[in-house]
Amino acid sequence: MQKAKKYQKLEEDLAPFKPLLGSAADTILDQDVSFYPIFVVHQLSVDLGLPLMQRDEQAGVYWSVNVTTLEELVTKQVVEQGKISEFKKVYKDPQASLCLFVLSDLGAQFVFIPRGDDSPTL
Repeated sequence: MQKAKKYQKLEEDLAPFKPLLGSAADTILDQDVSFYPIFVVHQLSVDLGLPLMQRDEQAGVYWSVNVTTLEELVTKQVVEQGKISEFKKVYKDPQASLCLFVLSDLGAQFVFIPRGDDSPTL
């Protein structure tokens, strides 16, 4: 149950930033960079993706977020070549969910949270 609470807290922490994350995912999809946008959520320095948000506890931001893709994670051997098709099977629709690669004291874990962005559909 420790993990469930941790990820519920993470989702709460990221809730104000879902529109930003959703916009970044849309950019990756719209520009045909990848069909698999992934957000690296961390509290230490990591060399994955491009920084999107920096941790600043005084401003109430408890996580840093970098944006990356499945292709980069394969290139950097975070996801093994032989696991790509398995990963694609569990990857959720990026229009409805955000894929987070969470690096925390619990280890490294892929987590999907609903986008729930409030942007109007045109």
